[in-house]
Amino acid sequence: MSIRTTLIEREARLLAPYASSSASSAGRHYPEPEHPARCGFQRDRDRVIHSRCFRRLEYKTQVFTRSTCDHYRTRLTHSVEVAAVARTLARVFAANEDLTEAIALAHDIGHTPFGHAGEHEMNRLMEGAGGFDHNRQSLRWVELLDIQYPDFPGLNLTWEVRAGLMKHDAATPGTLLDGLPVGPHQSIEAQIADIADDITYYAHDTDDALLARILTEELLETQELWRLASERTAARYSGLERGARLRITIRNLLDLQIENIIETTLANLERLKPASVRELMELPEPVVRFSDQMARQARAYRDFMYAHVYFSQAIKNQAEIATTMLRHLFECYCTYPDRMGSKAQSRLAEDGLKRTVCDYLSGFTDKYIFQEHARYFR
Repeated sequence: MSIRTTLIEREARLLAPYASSSASSAGRHYPEPEHPARCGFQRDRDRVIHSRCFRRLEYKTQVFTRSTCDHYRTRLTHSVEVAAVARTLARVFAANEDLTEAIALAHDIGHTPFGHAGEHEMNRLMEGAGGFDHNRQSLRWVELLDIQYPDFPGLNLTWEVRAGLMKHDAATPGTLLDGLPVGPHQSIEAQIADIADDITYYAHDTDDALLARILTEELLETQELWRLASERTAARYSGLERGARLRITIRNLLDLQIENIIETTLANLERLKPASVRELMELPEPVVRFSDQMARQARAYRDFMYAHVYFSQAIKNQAEIATTMLRHLFECYCTYPDRMGSKAQSRLAEDGLKRTVCDYLSGFTDKYIFQEHARYFR
């Protein structure tokens, strides 16, 4: 018996009927022989980790540019943290951990340099030419742009991973991938990766914002969710110095949300009893979610973070520099496409000028965009 056969039998024993299994995968766009020691989703995860577009996340901003502090999150560390939370949730729900991790690791590889500001500026620059969404761009990178193999473009990931990256398209009626519907709701593994992304970046952006002195404890105490996390810290520890107290409270902020997701989702699964992957995707509601009370608290915390961190003056100053450089280079490459790399130039006829320039810039790191900008602009 091969190792792969043993792994597939293990999945059959451990996974819930609504989980995605390697044995029932819709497969790859370009057929390949199976690996003797890895299931399809394990292979996908490894292909993401070994890809250039994933490695570049180390030099892409999450919220704060790493040039000012070595401890700030990058897109890479954020993706690893999302994957860790997502695997925990997948294990609890008897979902496929390998598929969940592959989606979580790949979800941001299409992101522009300079975080949210870069994405918003790219979407503005692409107005009238299809716009820009980093989830769709992640799909373009794994399907087309990251050339690693001689037999096909992209990474040739399984249908389930690629469908899991179509976060904003699944709810659109009739959306297909390789002829198969990706909605109206995503697989449980994709739902897990999505909510793990949300709770992870709000908690850890709080950590970075405290380090950057954009947030204070006093300001955080205005938030109900933070107060609950702070109360849990106080109930377990006394006399902690400020740094330790804040670190534990941020951990509790994450734990409170994870615990609520577990309780709510297990209740949803028990109530709705989906008997297959397709049945779960066609339910009238997503199964992986917060309770109504936690959803309200999380929305309030998200709005607080946008008001006091993401749209703060310190971030705006940083964003203005970033978006100006991105705009300059976008216009430069549109005017002089021969300044792009040869691979990008080879796609001009098929994808058109603006989409090709967008693809090219989405692969830039913060560091590289500074270098390229300095070549053409004073």
